Amino acid sequence: MAAVAQTMQARTGRTLDEWVEVVQQSGIDPLEQNGVRRWLKAQHGVLQNSRWAIADAAARAAGWSPPDTDGYLDQQYAEPKAALRPIFERLREIAEGLGDDVSMEARGTYTSFVRRRQFAAIAPATRTRIDLGLRYTTPPDSALLIPSAAPGQATHKLSLASIDDVTSEVEQLMRIAYEQN
Repeated sequence: MAAVAQTMQARTGRTLDEWVEVVQQSGIDPLEQNGVRRWLKAQHGVLQNSRWAIADAAARAAGWSPPDTDGYLDQQYAEPKAALRPIFERLREIAEGLGDDVSMEARGTYTSFVRRRQFAAIAPATRTRIDLGLRYTTPPDSALLIPSAAPGQATHKLSLASIDDVTSEVEQLMRIAYEQN
């Protein structure tokens, strides 16, 4: 964000503060960041990274602050996906138990687990299913794994619909991803 803000005027003709003022004067709700980004693209032709920076800055200027980790998790697992939270918590327990060097990073739609780089990402994909994304340099043989580019930086994913789906094989697949990253 800092790099985008520093080069904003050269790329768009306005500073970040000037863009925030444009959004404030537009009549668009600055707290509706998706709407602000769409408007910036349609009305001003602003490129993606700049749109994201402007929308974020305009929302912050209007009093918004990004959620903390618990806030993101509460949003991800709110109704109608609340029943998936125990599956997430079990996967979290496994990921964090792999080593003292694991950190958790929550985002808007998924939560990642990082060692030197991201090795796992958990996303409440539907009301009834969690996708566990795993990143491999050399994927293990498993009928559970499906090649995928999401969630997060996954190379493969598997879907889990109940806590009983979190088997010893799933734990082993997570350990292999951890070891490779």
